[in-house]
Amino acid sequence: MISALAHLTRLGRAGFVFAREGVFGLVDAAPLPLPARLGLRLARLIERPTHEGSAGRLSAALTRLGPTYVKLGQFLATRPDVVGVALSRDLESLQDKMAPFPQRDAEAAIIKAFDRPLAQSFTSLGPAVAAASIAQVHRAEVAGPSGPRPVAVKVLRPGIERRFKADLDAFAFAARNAENLSAEARRLRLREVVATLARSVALEMDLRLEAAALSEMAENIKDDPDFRVPSVDWERTAKDVLTLEWIEATPFSDRTALEAKGFDLPALGRAVIQSFLRHALRDGFFHADMHPGNLFVDDAGRIIAVDFGIMGRLGPKERRFLAEILYGFITRNYQRTAEVHFEAGYVPSHHSVASFAQAIRAIGEPIHNRTAEDISMAKLLMLLFEVTGLFDMRTRPELLLLQKTMVVVEGVARSFDPKLDMWTVADPVVREWIERHLGPVGRVEDAAEGAAEVGRFLSGVPALLGRAAVLIEQLDTITRDGLVLAPETVAAIGRAEARRNRWSAIALWVIAILLAWMGIALFW
Repeated sequence: MISALAHLTRLGRAGFVFAREGVFGLVDAAPLPLPARLGLRLARLIERPTHEGSAGRLSAALTRLGPTYVKLGQFLATRPDVVGVALSRDLESLQDKMAPFPQRDAEAAIIKAFDRPLAQSFTSLGPAVAAASIAQVHRAEVAGPSGPRPVAVKVLRPGIERRFKADLDAFAFAARNAENLSAEARRLRLREVVATLARSVALEMDLRLEAAALSEMAENIKDDPDFRVPSVDWERTAKDVLTLEWIEATPFSDRTALEAKGFDLPALGRAVIQSFLRHALRDGFFHADMHPGNLFVDDAGRIIAVDFGIMGRLGPKERRFLAEILYGFITRNYQRTAEVHFEAGYVPSHHSVASFAQAIRAIGEPIHNRTAEDISMAKLLMLLFEVTGLFDMRTRPELLLLQKTMVVVEGVARSFDPKLDMWTVADPVVREWIERHLGPVGRVEDAAEGAAEVGRFLSGVPALLGRAAVLIEQLDTITRDGLVLAPETVAAIGRAEARRNRWSAIALWVIAILLAWMGIALFW
């Protein structure tokens, strides 16, 4: 009961902030039932006057509500299937910038993480140079053979795990009740959305995992001439503290400095696009937050990426799907592009390949009639996902994250060269992958891998037969005696169902009372 009341209090505060910022004005009330329309009308009575657009209102509300809601907004920006395309695009501009926490708290966190005095870890620790919702970064120095060496130290915010846990538990409570009451909420799988957000945040709050992501990407790109990442200082890295090589480079966000140093900006734009596609296709592992604040250029002209808290992965099937889709649009082979969707199992087989190819042609042909600077791969993928919805293609979160990252990467590249031809830049990377994996060498490797899979399967057949025999005996017992639940199980199911129904009713009454109270307060 206490936890449910705590959840309702947190959600009530969030509802009040959304109402004040005018977020409920973004909701289309027409399809809602009468009680919900009445609730929205009452909520809009306390809306403060604003001249901001929808993006400004929603971003302002999420920022006021704190770090968890900022992360929620950034996460929902990758899920247009949940919030709609328009709001998803608005949320892309949500910035994860917060006021830094006190220096003494950062020093205490480092001392606790390494269980030794601060001076034994760092010879000096400067003030925070950047602060976000989960952590902040300090410039520090460590002792080296040739003197002090600068490093970047990322420290988690004190108490951030408790804050996120409380808010995420409230989100889960709201998602459960919404799915109990609404078929639309069940269709959107709100509980799964919250669970995915919780997993993402949990990964970001263990800085050892970010260090591992950096290490993995460093191995993947060790032979790439135009892209690198900072090295990890594993001796000074723990769950709450990450120490990296300090980067002396020019940020992408400082165009004036880049021009003053004589960098070829169009070439940098091409390198960003090709690096991103190479990581996604070749490695199946890409930086999913490549905005200008996370990208730098060193004096040798190499791109350096930082902040590896959000990473994307693509399996072999997704990589082949992406490569063949892009190559199909480049070569205008819409039939093959359609076949790839069916081969990957993304579109159910009862649909017509020819009809799907026709739908894809409707997307591809207008692109080829436009000038190079008007063609966007990210927009093409978004249009493709919208069309595939008509053919019962389920949402693929990993592909949506890829598409959203591509939006950012294209924006960075086009800021350096507004006339950048995305397809010409992408062609060598995509063609190389196609020739390497779908050509003769790739087919031989696939055959060898298939033979190895068959061998592994045959070696496991005796164990499978043994488990099958046990399963048959159990099914025979159930057929003779029936499936019997223990009395304790039956009683537990009854108690859980009664508790769920009771709290659903209480939640509805509390929400109704809060709305009524706000309405009375306005008129009196």
